[in-house]
Amino acid sequence: MTACPNRSAPPLAPPAVLSARPYRPRGTARDHRPAPPRRPRHPRAACTPARAPLDGLSTRFAHRLVEVLTGARPSGQLLRHTTLAGYGQLSALVRAGTLRRTPAGVRPRLGPVHDRSPSPDAVEACVRVDLGPRHHMVAFRLEPRGPSGQWQCTAVEAR
Repeated sequence: MTACPNRSAPPLAPPAVLSARPYRPRGTARDHRPAPPRRPRHPRAACTPARAPLDGLSTRFAHRLVEVLTGARPSGQLLRHTTLAGYGQLSALVRAGTLRRTPAGVRPRLGPVHDRSPSPDAVEACVRVDLGPRHHMVAFRLEPRGPSGQWQCTAVEAR
């Protein structure tokens, strides 16, 4: 049987698709419901990134710290930015010459500074330092200290 071109046939309806969910048009409040919080996979995953006002603080301090460790800056310039224990660790690293074993004329290259805030009053950061063919890691912790709440380095480690 052939269809007559002058005669229009009623359109065929698509087969009905049954879904388990009731129909809700887009843009309703149920579409914008926030997802439930997930449990972190790793204990450090619960740490939040550093707060917005501190974004440049850890990067600036990392540059100055590496300059002190390589001998390009005197360690006394960081005295007011470190606690007594932090300065003791820093001076021990400078005396040991952790980052000074480089060929003459090689300048350190810093990678991106990774910082996290394990608590509201602390920032822990680490940075990779490339010195010629050798790579080092420098980690430090900043905390607000004193009546003014100035951020000071409380711990330093370099390998």
